[in-house]
Amino acid sequence: MPDWFPDLTSILIALLLVLVNGFFVAAEFSLVKVRLGRIEQLVANRKRFSRTARWLAQRLEQSLSSCQLGITMASLALGRIGEPAFASLIEPILESLQIQSAAVVHAVAFAISFTFVTALHLVIGEQAPKIFAIRKPETILLACAIPLQLFFIATYPLMQCLNLSTTWLLRMVGASESSKSSIPYTEEEIRALLREAHVHGSLTGSEHSLINAVFEFADLVCRRIMVSRTDVDFVDINEDTNVTLAMIHRTKHTRYPICNGSLDAVLGVLHVKDISGETINDGFDWKSLMRPPKKVPENMPISKLLRHFQGTHQHMAFVVDEYGMMIGIVTLENVLEEIIGEVADEFDVEDPEIVPDGPDSYVILGSTAVQDVENRLGIQFEYADADTMSGLLLNKVERLLVAGDVVEFPNAIAKVLSVSDDRATKVRLTLNPQD
Repeated sequence: MPDWFPDLTSILIALLLVLVNGFFVAAEFSLVKVRLGRIEQLVANRKRFSRTARWLAQRLEQSLSSCQLGITMASLALGRIGEPAFASLIEPILESLQIQSAAVVHAVAFAISFTFVTALHLVIGEQAPKIFAIRKPETILLACAIPLQLFFIATYPLMQCLNLSTTWLLRMVGASESSKSSIPYTEEEIRALLREAHVHGSLTGSEHSLINAVFEFADLVCRRIMVSRTDVDFVDINEDTNVTLAMIHRTKHTRYPICNGSLDAVLGVLHVKDISGETINDGFDWKSLMRPPKKVPENMPISKLLRHFQGTHQHMAFVVDEYGMMIGIVTLENVLEEIIGEVADEFDVEDPEIVPDGPDSYVILGSTAVQDVENRLGIQFEYADADTMSGLLLNKVERLLVAGDVVEFPNAIAKVLSVSDDRATKVRLTLNPQD
C-alpha cells in the first residue's frame, strides 16, 4: 500500500465534511426561505417528501437548531482533519524544492493548506448551497427533508439539552424567551413583496393594481368616494310628472332620491324597476314607489359601508356630515370602483377625469379626488386635506374661485378653466413648471 494512502483517505474525509456542511447550510436556508403555506400546497399536490418537509417546517426552531448543530460538527471536524491532510501533501513538494528548514516547510504548508481549506469550505460548504437554497428553497428542502429528519431524531436528546442550556443562559442575562410564532408581515412589507413579484413577472400589472387597491380600500371613507349633492339628480314630488319622467329618461340612472323640494328633505329612494307596469299620470304619487332612505356618516370607512349595503340590500345611501346635512350620495358601484377601477355601463357618458393636454400638462375635472390625481401623476400636494381638486384650490387661495385663477404648488401650477356654482369644474395642471 503506498505511503500516501492514509493522506488521501483524510482528504476524502475532508471533502465529505465540506459536502456535509453544505448540506446543512442548504437545509437551513431553505427552511427559512420557504413559506409554510407553500409547503401545504406541495402536500396537497402530493409532491415527494413534502410531508416530511412540512413536519420539519412545523418544528422550525428545532429544525434550525439541528442544522446549526450539523454545521458546527462538520466545521469542527473539517478543521481537525482538513488542514493536516492537505499540509501532508504540500510538505513533500516543499521539501523537493530543497527547503532545509523544517519550521519553514511546516509554516508554508500550514498557510497554503489553511487558505485552501478555508476557500473550499466557504465556496462549497457555505456560499454555493446558501445561494442555491435561497433561489430554489422548495426544491432544496424536499431534497434535504429525509436526511435532515433522521439527523433531527438522532440528535433530539442532545438538542433538548442544548436548548435548555440556552434558555437558562438567556434567563440569567435577563433576555425574555422568544415567541414561538413568527412575526407577521406588515402592510409595507407585503406591498414590497408584491412589487418584487410584479417586477419578476409573478404578478401581472392588473393583479398588482387589484391587490394594492384592496390595501387602500380600508383607508377610505364615504366622503372620499361619494357623489356630491350638486351632482345628484333627484325626483321632486312637487315637480310636474312629465318633467320628472323626462329627467329620468335623460339621466338614465338606476336609483333616484325622492325629495320634497330639495335634497335637504329626502323622503326615500326610487328604483326605476318599480316604474315598470305602473301607469304614470299627472299627479302621480312617487312616494308610493319609494323605499326607505339609508343614511351613513361621512367618516364611515367604506369597508363598513360595503357591509351596510350587504345587510340592508339597498345599494344607495345618503352621506350626512356632523351637522346632519346631506352632502352627497354613495352607491355600491362607488365602493367597488375603488377596488376594480372605473366601471361604466351602457348609459355612462361621463368625461374622463384626467386628460393629457400636452407635455406634462393635464386637464382635470374639479370633482376629481386629490388622491387619484396624486396616484395617477405621481406628485404630492402640500394641501392634501381636501377631497377634490376644486376643494384643494379653494383651500389654497382662501376665497371663491373664478375662471382664470392660477394657483402655484411646489411641483405644479394649476389654472382654473371653468367655474360653476362657486366651484371649479375644469382645471389645467402643469407639472414641473420652468422658472
